[in-house]
Amino acid sequence: MSRRGELDVVVVGAGAVGGALALALAQDGFEVALVEAREPKPWRAEDEVDLRVVALAPDARALLEDLGVWRSIAAARIGPYRHMRVWDALAPGELHFDAAERGEAALGWIVENKLVQWALWQALHEDSVGRNGFTRAAAEHSKGVRKSIAADAAATRPMIHCPGEVAEIEDGESGVTATLADGTRLRARVLVAAEGAESPVRKRLGIAFEGRDYAQRAVVAHVATERPHAGTAWQRFQPGGPLAFLPLADGRCSIVWSLPEADAVRLLALDDDAFRAELGCAFDFRLGAITATTPRAAFPLRLRLAARYVAGRCVLAGDAAHVVHPLAGQGMNLGLRDVACLRRVLRDARDRGSDLGAAHVLRRYERERRSDNTLAARGFDAIERVYGLASEPVATLRGAALALAGRFAPVRGMLAAIAAGRR
Repeated sequence: MSRRGELDVVVVGAGAVGGALALALAQDGFEVALVEAREPKPWRAEDEVDLRVVALAPDARALLEDLGVWRSIAAARIGPYRHMRVWDALAPGELHFDAAERGEAALGWIVENKLVQWALWQALHEDSVGRNGFTRAAAEHSKGVRKSIAADAAATRPMIHCPGEVAEIEDGESGVTATLADGTRLRARVLVAAEGAESPVRKRLGIAFEGRDYAQRAVVAHVATERPHAGTAWQRFQPGGPLAFLPLADGRCSIVWSLPEADAVRLLALDDDAFRAELGCAFDFRLGAITATTPRAAFPLRLRLAARYVAGRCVLAGDAAHVVHPLAGQGMNLGLRDVACLRRVLRDARDRGSDLGAAHVLRRYERERRSDNTLAARGFDAIERVYGLASEPVATLRGAALALAGRFAPVRGMLAAIAAGRR
């Protein structure tokens, strides 16, 4: 596929987005190198459920199925949800989504971020044995995760450089060269930065981030409730920020509570009894009393959008390009949509005999994904602003809008389709 001594694509970052992209392109027959600073921590069935969970949409599941890793993830630990309920703390009206209305088994799946990353890492590792010096011993760390590679995967395999760090990038007319900290030089036609929100490659390329800090933190924990979660994802909007209860496979709920900094710090300092009481009240006791909680953690909330996705033969994907408010749980879904789009664009370019790194090829990806991601991010930001207002007239309008949307199946269907990636 590539010219002698040259790779097709170098992917920097082996999180869910980078790992999925490297695996997808390798299975499509591209010559790929994956650079990652450190091996991810192993997922083990006996460990406590990771506090970082994601709500995977149907299109994200479809991509992971296509890559041959969904079966491993589903066999390990996932929480499907068939219903979603959204309501306002300051006004009547509720929005209810039901998978049955769309003829589907689930609206989405609550999965540990760590599990998705580890399943992809194991798939990449298995597909790379013999090319990069890794052994299969790492698999012993992931009891419960079965490695599964698509039976029709292409013969090419990703070259994994871990630990690896990009020290220098030389972008030229015919290719891009990434020099790693150990002196290894990787020449390719395209380089993809997918190392997360603090992407060193993005910074090295001089691509600015725009956006704002929400002056909020998301407090996260796993809690047990008096009544079962009934396979439902719950979200209550409050003046300080949204509170989500997400159904876990073990019957508990993962909470994501967005709060002003001072309130988050106060909640983190509460003892468990006081925290459970305050949480139950904030959730309107929809599932009865909160009967148990894990230790809590918190992370800052920010809106970040890259000013551009392409610089020469280098492109951004995932959190390296966009960071959104967690109220809709769409961060990883947006990143995996980046993967699906870039994969399609590069395959189309190859089929036409075009240079993979040509400006018109990479701009096609940028136009589609930057537009989509910006629209989603600004939409989430607008919702956060509107629901952050405690004004009674505004609250009345919000409640009326929710009630109106809830009464019309076409509106509910449209919103569910957007969340699922089926625009």
